[in-house]
Amino acid sequence: MSSASAESTHYEVTHTDAEWRALLTPEQYAVMRGHGTERPGSCALLHESRAGGFACVGCGQMLFVGETKFESGTGWPSFNDPVPGTTATTVDTSHGMTRTEVHCARCGSHLGHVFPDGPPPTGLRYCINGVALNFVPD
Repeated sequence: MSSASAESTHYEVTHTDAEWRALLTPEQYAVMRGHGTERPGSCALLHESRAGGFACVGCGQMLFVGETKFESGTGWPSFNDPVPGTTATTVDTSHGMTRTEVHCARCGSHLGHVFPDGPPPTGLRYCINGVALNFVPD
């Protein structure tokens, strides 16, 4: 886990603020660039169970494969492991608590948070905002 903020890191894919606003919907921008959270249960990807993967809306990098997705009961798509090297983490102390923020390692977009209460084999729950993901069927 890195203690540097996602904003202070150089990423392979970068855009100006105006370009991000043109590329993303207002809700995607609020989540991915503003570190927001979508309403629980509001994303169609929550119940996506077909074979395939989940890519970053901001840069197209494949972040999670369908086999790692599980129903956590939280209202957000949950995964127990990202594709190696595709995500990075920072310490998030917003909202009066300390959490581990997950962002795309390629473009820095905020994806969600990771918690140590997931299923085996990793014991992790990557709680990801569905608006930050595109489903890519196999």
